[in-house]
Amino acid sequence: MNGRLRPGPRNLITDVTGLKVGNAHDDRLKSGTTVLCADVPFVAGVDVMGGAPGTRETDCLAPDRMVDRVDALVLSGGSAFGLSAASGVCDALRAAGRGYPVGPVRVPIVPSAILFDLLAGGVHDWRENPWYGLGQRALAAAAERFELGSVGAGAGATTAHLKGGLGSASLVLPGGYTVGALVAANPNGDAVVPGSGRFHAGACEFGDEFGQRGVPPPGDPGSLPRNHKLAAYRALSGESGDPDAGLAGGNTTLAIVATDLPLAKAECRRLAVAAQDGMARALQPAHTPIDGDIVFALSSGVDQAPVPDIATKLLLGHAAAICVARAIARAVFEASPRPRDTLPTWRSRYARSVSEPPSR
Repeated sequence: MNGRLRPGPRNLITDVTGLKVGNAHDDRLKSGTTVLCADVPFVAGVDVMGGAPGTRETDCLAPDRMVDRVDALVLSGGSAFGLSAASGVCDALRAAGRGYPVGPVRVPIVPSAILFDLLAGGVHDWRENPWYGLGQRALAAAAERFELGSVGAGAGATTAHLKGGLGSASLVLPGGYTVGALVAANPNGDAVVPGSGRFHAGACEFGDEFGQRGVPPPGDPGSLPRNHKLAAYRALSGESGDPDAGLAGGNTTLAIVATDLPLAKAECRRLAVAAQDGMARALQPAHTPIDGDIVFALSSGVDQAPVPDIATKLLLGHAAAICVARAIARAVFEASPRPRDTLPTWRSRYARSVSEPPSR
């Protein structure tokens, strides 16, 4: 299936030329923000499949809306408070002279999405919203190389049994175009089969990028294991009752897919739809009523001629889904322990039987 594809030189979304990613987080808060930007505005679309999303400026990404370029995309922890991270990014971009020109004023377009990490063990005695500053710090840190795991928007992320995190992956298509994904994985579901450490995305792995455990063995598709994430959340919040009953708004996986293949706004939307399959491959369950799962898709090839080759565009969607699945697995694989964690990391739970991957 993957014989025609290969990871880019960094195996990060920034293998797509012109893109930069910045992270900022606060270990005491156990939350953070991730910003994706470029030297010039880019075309973007979005698809929302989770039942509990939290977003800003996503309506303007619809194909029939006036906005045709975006200055940055923001993924943030902090639930609704985290939407302020985009305000920090917007103000910093305006100060730098970026934004849609309206007479003498420039208005940066910064769509964003948030995940819920307020019960991940952080201290929330703040009086002024800290995510505004985290957004500005993340933008200032934007670079072609960036860390994965318990950083940025993934700092407080968790899955059903393990810590989540920030992940990324890329693929180069046979024609030379690149597609990449950036994911903050904080799902209600699981990225691994409990007890085995095998990632649901095992069939999508290249090399040993997330432990080389292989494809999970067949299981009972009609049952789900006990969700320790929800049990931990309920214990922290003093709730009683069935720990598997669900925690509304307590989850969400956020993703950005990017390519240098020239795409129109409607084609970016279609790419985002295709990339959602990566969540379904990597998470069980995915797209639940209590997740806010969302995929942004962007094209940095805004000034290039359209590519008429439909086969390339078909392969692009497939590659984007593979990148999302791998990015989710890498997010969990790269997570590291922090004080007051409510769940263990993959490495602390399963790495005893696998060799440590080389440091980047």
